[in-house]
Amino acid sequence: MFKGLHPIQYGGREVWPLIEGAKGIAASDHMSAGAWAAAGGIGTISAVNADSYDEQGQIIPQIYHARTRPERHKELINYAISGAVDQIERAYDIASGRGAININILWEMGGSQTILREVLERTKGLVTGITCGAGMPYKLSEIAAQYQVSYLPIVSSARAFNALWKRAYSKAPEFLAAVVYEDPWLAGGHNGLSNAEDPKQPQAPYARVKALRDTMRVCGISDSVPIVMAGGVWHLEEWNDWIDNPELGSIAFQFGTRPLLTKESPIPQAWKDRLMELEEGDVLLHRFSPTGFYSSAVRNPFLKALESRSERQIAFSGEAAGDHQSLLDVGVNGRNNLWVTEGDLIRAHEWVKQGFICTLKTPDNTLVFVTPEEMQAIRKDQAACMGCLSQCNFSSWSETGKGMTGRIPDPRSFCIQKTLQDIAHSDNVENNLMFAGHSAYRFKKDPFYSNNFVPSVKELIDRILTGK
Repeated sequence: MFKGLHPIQYGGREVWPLIEGAKGIAASDHMSAGAWAAAGGIGTISAVNADSYDEQGQIIPQIYHARTRPERHKELINYAISGAVDQIERAYDIASGRGAININILWEMGGSQTILREVLERTKGLVTGITCGAGMPYKLSEIAAQYQVSYLPIVSSARAFNALWKRAYSKAPEFLAAVVYEDPWLAGGHNGLSNAEDPKQPQAPYARVKALRDTMRVCGISDSVPIVMAGGVWHLEEWNDWIDNPELGSIAFQFGTRPLLTKESPIPQAWKDRLMELEEGDVLLHRFSPTGFYSSAVRNPFLKALESRSERQIAFSGEAAGDHQSLLDVGVNGRNNLWVTEGDLIRAHEWVKQGFICTLKTPDNTLVFVTPEEMQAIRKDQAACMGCLSQCNFSSWSETGKGMTGRIPDPRSFCIQKTLQDIAHSDNVENNLMFAGHSAYRFKKDPFYSNNFVPSVKELIDRILTGK
């Protein structure tokens, strides 16, 4: 029998311990977050280049006019600030004093601290808390304390939280409202897998969350501070033994994928339709993201093309050495100083016959074979970089120092800003990155969604509270 949930105190009011997971660019906006809060939960606006609106209420396209990356980076920051402020104000109005409104940022997004400070300055009294991951956000607690809001760091291990606590969070413990455990093998979007963890060997979340609670106790953090389980949460009855469990302390639950398929969800209809078609295994944990982090997304043609591109890859040497005794004579535009293995030379000739006649160097001393059209598109996207990340593997942008990472651009990756803007504002779901959690296949199997039923956010939360 499902135990049922109890409301918790957050932001000075009772709310359900149900958090809407933020979903990148324009996939979690004021409509979904406001409705989630109005239903008594904690709605979350993605403050990652959120949409802003003109006087007629139409979305303002984020078009970049500057000629240089540093100038385009300034444009991006201005878009991000105005968009987040617009979304927060609208969500707050929808919530009408119920629930709570959080904002989410990626610490490794370009200009994250500038954007966060300016957004909080312009929305005083409207934001209850900040969730933040994708990196080690040491400054998060300091910024939260400055603006008197809660912070909810997103971590994937007890070790990561311990490092954050010792370096920074212990100085502002009163604003720590919860710790979000985002399971790196189950959650959608960017995941916090460490180099010591095997992406192909998932670990059960219970032991990892218990280890996190044990670490929090050593740090002197009360059991009343919830750990938020994020990733793989669908029916709460499946997590019955987590509720009121003295080993784990207070537990809340985050839903990132299920809110995508609601009436208030802002994603295009084609995206919603695609979610209803997914089978188990259709979501891939991969490392193509220009952030350098692992991430999980639907294995559509966009992702399959990246997989294929990486498979058309060979190592090279600037001189004949070891097994590299064959001179590469295709795909190098007359250059004759690249040496490869005999087997790789045979593979290269086969790829050229298939039309992959161009090569691009990677930061790892390998070559990838691409078509002329692919090469042109890659170079165009790299040149158009606007610095949406603090450091970008795809374009070699860095917002620090000289504006470059010092590594050559990686053609095995992609422009994440371009593809996420496109999928959020068009029906082109097959040729763009489609983030999703690994439980997304359950839309097709769950009787709640039978006959193509799409619930309102309120109907979804009411259903979740039954354990289903």
